[in-house]
Amino acid sequence: MNMVDRFRGFLPVVIDIETGGFDAERCAVLEIAASSFDFEDGQLTIASHAAWAVEPFEGALLDEASLRITGIDPADPERNALPEKDALTDLFRLVRREIKRHGCQRGILVAHNAAFDQQFLKQTVARTGVKRDPFHPFSFIDTASLAAVAYGHTVLAEACARAGIEFDDEQAHSASYDADRTARLFCEIVNRWRYS
Repeated sequence: MNMVDRFRGFLPVVIDIETGGFDAERCAVLEIAASSFDFEDGQLTIASHAAWAVEPFEGALLDEASLRITGIDPADPERNALPEKDALTDLFRLVRREIKRHGCQRGILVAHNAAFDQQFLKQTVARTGVKRDPFHPFSFIDTASLAAVAYGHTVLAEACARAGIEFDDEQAHSASYDADRTARLFCEIVNRWRYS
């Protein structure tokens, strides 16, 4: 069985987005990270990982409480942040390359509390006008829901602990770290339910 058969022609890609608040129309995207997968011998494994620091769009809201949680300073020049359009273009290029590599038809977003990340991703696409969004327009795979079934808990840190995945609270709420932990959790869950 290959990736195409396992996920019905879709390529799962973990996305984690750190933001300046909860309103996808008005709050800034500050970080995006993505993890892609390989599928061999019935096992899903992490293939690659990429992350981008993102400049807040002009007029974006930055909620102080959200910034305290993430620890992101949007004005820090050492972030080497890209404009939204550039970060999204890079992300979509990576996802399209992985879709082609696996012979899939399009990507499907995988995230912890996926509706949140999908909402911000779609709003950023609309705001920037980036073309050729490789993700399914409305479907996603939510690891919070999967973790509730597999491990009896929806919080990422606790779900990882129950799955035997190390989780460092000090690194949490960075897109890169959360995407990596979500990808590991997704692999654990998928690999528990093997079928032919």
